[in-house]
Amino acid sequence: MPTTDEQEKRMRQFKNKGKDLVEMRRQRTEVSVELRKARKDEQILKRRNIGFTMEGSLSPEIEDAAVALLSLEEIVVVLQSDDPRLHLKAAQAARKLLSRQKNPPINEVIEAGIIPQLVAFLDQHDAPELQFEAAWALTNIASGTSDQTRAVVEANAIQAFVLLLSSPCLHICEQAVWALGNIAGDGPMYRDAIIGVNAIPPLLSLVAPSTPVGFLKNITWTLSNLCRNKNPCPPLEAVKQILPSLICLLQHNEKDILSDACWAISYLTDGSNDRIDVVVETGILPRLVQLMACSDLPILSPALRAIGNVVTGTDKQTQMAIDAGVLSVLPHLLRHHKPAIQKEAAWALSNIAAGTCSQIQQIITCGLLPPLVHLLDKGDFKAQKEAVWAVANFTTGGTIEQVVELIQAGVLKPLLNLLAIKDGKTILVILDAISNFFASAEKLGDTDKLCLLMEELGGLEKIEVLQNHENPLVYQASLRLIEKYFSDEDENLHPEVDQKRRTFPFSVEDEEFYNF
Repeated sequence: MPTTDEQEKRMRQFKNKGKDLVEMRRQRTEVSVELRKARKDEQILKRRNIGFTMEGSLSPEIEDAAVALLSLEEIVVVLQSDDPRLHLKAAQAARKLLSRQKNPPINEVIEAGIIPQLVAFLDQHDAPELQFEAAWALTNIASGTSDQTRAVVEANAIQAFVLLLSSPCLHICEQAVWALGNIAGDGPMYRDAIIGVNAIPPLLSLVAPSTPVGFLKNITWTLSNLCRNKNPCPPLEAVKQILPSLICLLQHNEKDILSDACWAISYLTDGSNDRIDVVVETGILPRLVQLMACSDLPILSPALRAIGNVVTGTDKQTQMAIDAGVLSVLPHLLRHHKPAIQKEAAWALSNIAAGTCSQIQQIITCGLLPPLVHLLDKGDFKAQKEAVWAVANFTTGGTIEQVVELIQAGVLKPLLNLLAIKDGKTILVILDAISNFFASAEKLGDTDKLCLLMEELGGLEKIEVLQNHENPLVYQASLRLIEKYFSDEDENLHPEVDQKRRTFPFSVEDEEFYNF
């Protein structure tokens, strides 16, 4: 058996020139835009309080039938009075208008100019009911568009809400948390504005065993919004402040809390390697892998994404994910009934396959080749494209012996079948993998036998068709393969397979065994 050093040396000989780790490992920005779009569905950016509070929430549903519903014009007039009782009535009426399930008049309220008065009510510490009604109304305005959120921020509401985090009335604290979550969810500018007024310490102080579950849900969601967005990423010091509380929240048994905590970690790992390092050094990876095995998609999805982000990092960071058990969970996820999970799992596997020979061997040992081949053959097309990357990275960084095992697992047939797709970029990745297969065959002196196997599987015909492809890069890559390995000038293009010698495992003599 060759030593590890010999394997690494041999691996370097067969690596495609011009391929480096940056090209092989693909961060989320390259994977697909649709994954980022999907986040808005998977985790809501902003939430409007329409009066139906969650179980365990502290926010009271105030529906005083004795309070007449004022029109917006009447609200404006009443707010100009000096009577505190009328102020409460007006704030409550405004809140009711903004809590309509359909088409709340947010723009009309903004245009009426009452936001500054509502923000001023937040400082009325001797009138908690008024504070609460104003906070609720402002929360719902901030739940709207960016322009609507800006109207709240420009009225200096952020600092007022941060002060309310220390209110002795927990339902007012909760409404302040909710409002800050909406503001942070608008984007990195307001997220950093909240962080900049030192909101994190009082927010984290609310994460305690005695905190009601409904309130804790809102806190976790707001924390996740403070971790969200990349351009720029949250300040590292803020991340380090938040992480210990997120780790505690990941031990909770409430599904919404677990989901939002996982999303927060996924945002924090979606960045540069130094940011990934801050997360993995906390020791949280085993818990994330455990949650990847959860049957609840709202928990599984962000946990998988967080681990997927980690393995876009360095070989050391990838190994930490492997040591945490990620390879034992991926086989099931590659066969998951949800195509989106298959795709995320294949993306994670493709980045692990961009690692060292030792990591590639662990992929083999953990039984990932059969589900990878199955995904290439039967999976959703978007998942298949990620599986193609996994094969290409595997063949780029693996030893000859490892590449041979990949062929023995039956990868060639479904891989060649995918040459008929329209996606030129994916076709180029497949042709790159085929070139890597031939590089290994050349070193073994068995190029001709691989040519025979390729032709038996219809590969030559498919590659020939690609010479008419509209993408010139596809044309050039297919032409190079044909000229180098399938030229008629070679007298010994297709020798008979030696039935006795059986030295080269690319033989087609036992198609059933090799799943062809």
